[in-house]
Amino acid sequence: MAIRRFFRDHNDGDTAAPAAQAAAAASVTADPNAVDTDTVRRIAAQLDALPMEQRKFIGGFAYVLGRAAQADLDISDAEVGFMERTLIDVAGLSEAQAVLVVQIARSQAELQGATEDYLVTREFAASASREDREKLLRLAFSVGAVDDTITSEESAEINAIGKELGFAPTDIDTMRMEFADKLSVIQEMRRLQTG
Repeated sequence: MAIRRFFRDHNDGDTAAPAAQAAAAASVTADPNAVDTDTVRRIAAQLDALPMEQRKFIGGFAYVLGRAAQADLDISDAEVGFMERTLIDVAGLSEAQAVLVVQIARSQAELQGATEDYLVTREFAASASREDREKLLRLAFSVGAVDDTITSEESAEINAIGKELGFAPTDIDTMRMEFADKLSVIQEMRRLQTG
């Protein structure tokens, strides 16, 4: 829910946005804790400046990547780094913006889980092009493969993501085979064959 609130249109009766933007523009105080808070506010204000459709795209994209990373109940530092680099490349965010967006998505994936998974993924699918949905599904597999193994849990979650993005099982399987060397099931079969 929070990720959807963060990336919603602030013109929908939200009077807190101008106050947050004013706070972000305020100068840094002498309090060291205020420096961190001020930094976060400034980044949030930069994201607020993006067009609504771009914020929705970024929010959904980041959430789904976080969902794929959280499938095995552990989002590693390598997965976080991959998601941040992906948002820099795909969405054109600055490093600071990407870090903030990934942290929000990560927190939501850990806290909300299945509550938001279906809704956010379907909402993204409804507004994204097929090319963007394919890119996201491929990147979901890539997040799982960051540690060189896509676990059964990750594969099952990515399968659900693919269906919610509107892909047929054969399309998902075709994409999964691009990552065959990273699938834990295939790695285990090969290990048993080589003895």
